[in-house]
Amino acid sequence: MSRAALALPALVLAAAALAAPASAADGQQLFNMQCKMCHTGGPMGPSLAGVAGAKIASKDFAYSPALKAKEGTWTPANLDAFLKAPTAFAPGTKMMISVPDDESRAAIVDYLKTLK
Repeated sequence: MSRAALALPALVLAAAALAAPASAADGQQLFNMQCKMCHTGGPMGPSLAGVAGAKIASKDFAYSPALKAKEGTWTPANLDAFLKAPTAFAPGTKMMISVPDDESRAAIVDYLKTLK
């Protein structure tokens, strides 16, 4: 069997994996690469354990006045909007890092929902 014949199934599987819907496991991997460095409960960002469903800016952290002024809870839609464009969601927020890719954001939100 040729190398090309062996490589084709691997490429098909890889493409299928890339096209697969976001999952909490994917979100954990993305979180560990993109978010964890700041969101460990230190001075850079609050711990995100229990953030899904919590009141916005309610954790023990020095939030910006912009985020403190936001009403509501961290619903999946609010988490998505904040991760997509933090400064549009809460102009003046300290969070400058965004997650522009829809699937990556969905995976991260799914992962955040698992944190207790």
